[in-house]
Amino acid sequence: MCGIAGFSLFNHQEGGQASLTSMHEAIHHRGPDASGTYLDEHIGLCHRRLSILDLSEAGNQPMFSADGNLVIVFNGEIYNFLELRAELEAEGVQFKSHTDTEVILALYAREGTQCLGKLNGMFAFAIWDKTKQELFIARDRLGKKPLYYFSHNGRFAFGSEIKAILALENIPREIRLDAVYDFFAYQYVPDPKSIFKHIHKLPPAHYLLLNKDGFTLTEYWDLSFKNTSRDSEETHKAQLKGLLEKVTKQRMVSDVPLGAFLSGGVDSSGVVAIMAQASETPVKTCTIGFDNKDFNEADFAREIAEKYKTEHHEYTVHQNVADRLEHIVSFFDEPFADPSLVPTFFVSELARKAVTVALAGDGGDEMFAGYEKYSVDDIENKLRNKFPEAVRKSIFPSLGKFAGKIPGTVGKKAKSLLTSLSHDPAMGFYITNSMMTDDMWQSLVKTEVTEQLGDYHPSQYTLDMYNKADGPDHLSKILYTDIKTYMTGDILVKVDRMSMANSLEVRAPILDYQVAEFAATLPSSQKYRNGEKKYLLKEVFKPFIPDSLLYRKKMGFSTPLDEWFRGELKELFESILSNASYGVYDIFDRDSVNQVWQQHQNGTHQHGTVLWSMLMYQMWYNRYVNVDKERGLQ
Repeated sequence: MCGIAGFSLFNHQEGGQASLTSMHEAIHHRGPDASGTYLDEHIGLCHRRLSILDLSEAGNQPMFSADGNLVIVFNGEIYNFLELRAELEAEGVQFKSHTDTEVILALYAREGTQCLGKLNGMFAFAIWDKTKQELFIARDRLGKKPLYYFSHNGRFAFGSEIKAILALENIPREIRLDAVYDFFAYQYVPDPKSIFKHIHKLPPAHYLLLNKDGFTLTEYWDLSFKNTSRDSEETHKAQLKGLLEKVTKQRMVSDVPLGAFLSGGVDSSGVVAIMAQASETPVKTCTIGFDNKDFNEADFAREIAEKYKTEHHEYTVHQNVADRLEHIVSFFDEPFADPSLVPTFFVSELARKAVTVALAGDGGDEMFAGYEKYSVDDIENKLRNKFPEAVRKSIFPSLGKFAGKIPGTVGKKAKSLLTSLSHDPAMGFYITNSMMTDDMWQSLVKTEVTEQLGDYHPSQYTLDMYNKADGPDHLSKILYTDIKTYMTGDILVKVDRMSMANSLEVRAPILDYQVAEFAATLPSSQKYRNGEKKYLLKEVFKPFIPDSLLYRKKMGFSTPLDEWFRGELKELFESILSNASYGVYDIFDRDSVNQVWQQHQNGTHQHGTVLWSMLMYQMWYNRYVNVDKERGLQ
């Protein structure tokens, strides 16, 4: 696990070696073990290394092919590199190291961009071909490893994190106004946008080719739900069990200490169970808990740890969130407001004291329909089919407004349900899952911002993915949408930044693309059945996890936001927002923000999510936007 960055010298002369040094120093936390650079008349590349495989200097990067023509910088792990290496050796290829990096180079030398079809792993890498004078940049299928690129006025640069690009001189920091709107709707900025006008995310399963004439983007893989398997449930169960055991064992290959995140949920518990059976020594497990019992899963995690006799480490998040929040948030180069970033940072920090690699249960909810929202959406879809479209569109909006006047969560949920039902399934899915309602946005946003946005609405991102999905039913379409949006833009970003902040590598077996492809062929009834979420996955894990844990209500990696803003985060919020002249107040009316704050403090409303998004935006803004030079909203 590492960090990479670089720039093109085709049409613009950057600062040479000094610029490369600035870039790799900006992402030092991603790889504290070693660093390296490469510079010629066309390309500059740099690398930070977190040593996992082949700890010798032979594994350092940039790495060169045997003939010296190819240069690579690579972030990630290739889990099938031993099989690929054996194939290449059989064809006469000789290797100098025991790294997966060298395997990528050799495979690219043989197959060019088609090498991506053979790689199984999490990766973002760049290969410079001196003969072709072409730079090849690629990102893994599901987007586990990040890659940003900057393109403007002939300049081109890239990096694992935006801060590496911003380390170059005179990189414009113009904020995209539509991305700001996206952020408050989703709590993250969706691909391929970034918060900055001229910096973009390379989408998952895409590669970029750059030469003196410019660059092209190509999608090399997509997830399809159209080929539903007709095999029996028992056959699917056996296939899934074998696949999960295989991909978990692949991720246990490491030359450094390895362990696991253990939340006490189904997915992480299942991964730990498989690890325990495959390991000759006790698995090291790490858990984070909260003082508030409504958000604390530590007891459930402890039950699994005791069952499998793991070497268990546990940490409770007490009243110290405010003290460390600004440091934690600094690792996000654009606004990010999933509150579970807090426990993810702490569990990564805890794990790093014992291991360098940790396995996690990410992916199970998106692949196998594990979120509570899928139950809500199932109910909505049944109601949508029960009432004629004309009735839903003419009457339900008014009913929704009336329900919104009912105090408490009951009125809030009823309004969301009725509003969602007045739309088609795709828009209904967006409304149900939006983190800021249109009513709340309109009550806060400045008139001039609304005018600048015109007819833009964040729902288009969700609608585009829903309509692109090729699944046979509504559930398959929303699963595809979540995999392409929420999982990529939120879950994987959170895990990458918070683990890398602690120089920890996290591997997620359930996110193996083979598991994703298999899950996509399962009938929806084997994922969600009669209100039971993750049906088949739970059947696979049933022999390993007690029913009391397997079928308990999902808690998730949640945080007590409403409580925090009346307690330990109250002073921090007031200090940061009251001292702000720009940022949040470029977008929202100050009096309206104060009104929302007072409603929350009085206990008449629960605005924790909205307030958290404001705080995260302002903390990001204070760190990353130079108010004196450019504050423009584009």
